[in-house]
Amino acid sequence: MQDGTVVRKNEKGFGFIKVTGSSDGDKDLFFHSNELKNISFDELQEGDKVSFEIGSSPKGPNALNVNKV
Repeated sequence: MQDGTVVRKNEKGFGFIKVTGSSDGDKDLFFHSNELKNISFDELQEGDKVSFEIGSSPKGPNALNVNKV
């Protein structure tokens, strides 16, 4: 499992996570609300700490099984 912080989310049901230990030049990791576990998208806020697994999609890496810490 990886750790990170929710840095952006939007009303369309997706957002981005800053991976703990990544540099400012690294891309934030995409997540979709379908990957949230034990929390709803509306309850999740920017700045929340999360744990997740990294998966891949045709558009690049993304966060899977996202849990609020």
